[in-house]
Amino acid sequence: MITPLQNGLPPSLEAVDEESALLHAPLLPQYQQPLRLRRTSSNTTSQVAIIGSNVCPIESLDYEIVENDFLKPDWRSRERIQICQYILMKWILCFLIGLTVGLLGFFINLAVENIAGIKFVVTSNMMLSRKFVAAFIVFASSNLGLTLFASMITAFVAPEAAGSGIPEVKAYLNGVDAPAIFSFRTLTVKIVGSICAVSSSLNVGKAGPMVHSGACIAAILGQGGSKKFKLTWKWLRFFKNDRDRRDLVTCGSAAGIAAAFRSPVGGVLFAFEEMASWWRSSLLWRAFFTTAVVAIVLRALIDVCLRGECGLFGKGGLIMYDVTSANISYHLRDVPLVLLLAALGGILGSIYNHLLNKVLRIYNIVNKKGIAAKILLACTISIFTSCLLFGLPWLAPCRPCPTDASEPCPTIGRSGNYKKFQCPPGFYNDLASLFFNTNDDAIKNLFSKNTDAEFHHSSMLTFFVTCFFLSIFSYGIVAPAGLFVPVIVTGAAYGRFIGMLLGSHSTLNHGLFAVLGSASLLGGSMRMTVSLCVIILELTNNLLLLPLIMLVLLISKTVADAFNGNIYDLIMTLKGLPYLEAHSEPYMRQLTVGDVVTGPLQIFHGFEKVANVVHVLKATEHNGFPIVDEPPISPAPVLYGLILRAHLLTLLKSKAFLRTPSPFDQDAVARLTTDDFGKKGLGHDDKIEDIELSEEEMEMYIDLHPFTNTSPFTVVETMSLAKARLLFREVGLRHLLVIPKLSGRVPIVGILTRHDFMPEHILNLHPMLMHNRWKRLRLQFPQLSKLI
Repeated sequence: MITPLQNGLPPSLEAVDEESALLHAPLLPQYQQPLRLRRTSSNTTSQVAIIGSNVCPIESLDYEIVENDFLKPDWRSRERIQICQYILMKWILCFLIGLTVGLLGFFINLAVENIAGIKFVVTSNMMLSRKFVAAFIVFASSNLGLTLFASMITAFVAPEAAGSGIPEVKAYLNGVDAPAIFSFRTLTVKIVGSICAVSSSLNVGKAGPMVHSGACIAAILGQGGSKKFKLTWKWLRFFKNDRDRRDLVTCGSAAGIAAAFRSPVGGVLFAFEEMASWWRSSLLWRAFFTTAVVAIVLRALIDVCLRGECGLFGKGGLIMYDVTSANISYHLRDVPLVLLLAALGGILGSIYNHLLNKVLRIYNIVNKKGIAAKILLACTISIFTSCLLFGLPWLAPCRPCPTDASEPCPTIGRSGNYKKFQCPPGFYNDLASLFFNTNDDAIKNLFSKNTDAEFHHSSMLTFFVTCFFLSIFSYGIVAPAGLFVPVIVTGAAYGRFIGMLLGSHSTLNHGLFAVLGSASLLGGSMRMTVSLCVIILELTNNLLLLPLIMLVLLISKTVADAFNGNIYDLIMTLKGLPYLEAHSEPYMRQLTVGDVVTGPLQIFHGFEKVANVVHVLKATEHNGFPIVDEPPISPAPVLYGLILRAHLLTLLKSKAFLRTPSPFDQDAVARLTTDDFGKKGLGHDDKIEDIELSEEEMEMYIDLHPFTNTSPFTVVETMSLAKARLLFREVGLRHLLVIPKLSGRVPIVGILTRHDFMPEHILNLHPMLMHNRWKRLRLQFPQLSKLI
């Protein structure tokens, strides 16, 4: 069974004197045997990862600019008009991404509100007729049907669409690629599955799927055209490379958050703080333009809904939790209570991450048993959720309607703060007002002002505990599911409960406590600060909360960082995605690249026989091969450069062969174009098995010199591993060539790839570092087995 790579759990907090001694001890004591190069061993790090709910092979992306004799006359150096076309096309694609994602975000919200609205209206009408059993059957069966449909299309059509998609997009922007992650099939299932999953009353959100959908739209638009659909304009072919596609995916992810929360600035900051590994001012400008287009599209469409032309769609704005109040004020005596709220939120956030990590590991075991087990798990969670949502309100007492209610009480229909449920006329069920709504409406109820007496303590505690665990158990099923909205609604319940308990000692109303509670749980779980702060401000439309939200996010993140990592990093580790963090492990500073480079190394000569190239490509999965010239081509063995596997396949496919090992003539080179060596569309990479060659062609030769990257990034074998890792990540490399320090040897020692910088590979080569390496002081939750 394939098992994705996993980092070790954080260590327990040790005594100060022992840790201090460890910090000053050498990582590689001189009494141990010196490290030996493992060039004859291979990298055993897993080359697969869990994408969605499916185990897939993963590749690295090529962000390096190839410089060779064939591609040197690049289009950028030809005419000024082509540069203008390239720049203009970037802005046009950003506009199209913003327009498409904005329309998609509106469509998803419209579909969810209407599908869930019809379900709640039919159920409420049955409740009014006192047909409680029939109401439960309709409620549970509709939820089960929606969940079953979402899980089936995900499991059978596009398993890559399961989950939120944010870990996969984040890994892609770090340089990790996987098949079908941005395909049209994945996009379709992500949209339809997200609508069904959210409408089925599962405690999942649509923000994460919106980020993935935005990235899919950007990748599809930027794949350089499609021969199948006759979209092969020259302008589109400008983007047949991973660098431009990476920038477009970054803009798409920003647009996804902007569409999910109607938060254009928050979307840009989210992409900058959480998603992108490479950022520059020009990308910031285009991402901001993309989210601005999203905001304009949503604003125009909301005006249509305000005229009552969107069916059951809410009239209060697209996911806008308006808590604006002209008389909001807070004082110095409110700060200690806010600090307590933030600290507890950080602890709850770390517990949330820990439990979710454990549950996902269990779900991974279940998912390995096959598609039937995945679907059965999703249906079980749906039935369990329906029982809780319908059954728990019966435990809550009926409360009399307030005389100064700002809306009809009790509420008849889909949304509202005062659900009648089973109560007599003139009374409402406060717990049903939260459970018998979509998450968006529940958040509006919790955030609402002047409702301090609306909810009972026991109802709010029940709602908080239920949402906390349902969001954990609902996330890992085989269906598109996000974490943002469940964490917001859970945090709002937590904050409002704290306000009920301690609000008498503060001037803040319970709605503001709910907003601060959401901020604390988001900071404790997702560990973002700037982007979350702006997203919450844009959600609530209240700038007066800025100082308190900043304080809450800083405190909750600091407290939670003492226990574990952010939720998306934990999920990426669990999925086995080889994500390169911005920082290096301390022990990497005392290792050299020669200590971790592995083999065997496959080398081609400048003039190579076709049969040798085909054999190596069939025998290995390497994506880069060094080209070494030897006498009589050169006086001594010399590293000429690096050629990519995709370029070799292009040469074999075009059959640009020679009968003798001699340089290409100009006529042979002229038959090839730069477009032939561009990045292929999604899922259309060439394979060596698809190329048919005759025996005569196998005995011919290829001149690899014109197509070899003559200036690959190289490091000397004595460079520290931490320094080489910094170069590898910041430049966005796929291959880093290691050359010997002394001349007179083979001109290349080996090639470093992403997996060579993974701690699992390094510690496998040098196990003594496991005991001597410096580790961050971080608390650890006790293992469940030790508590039993």
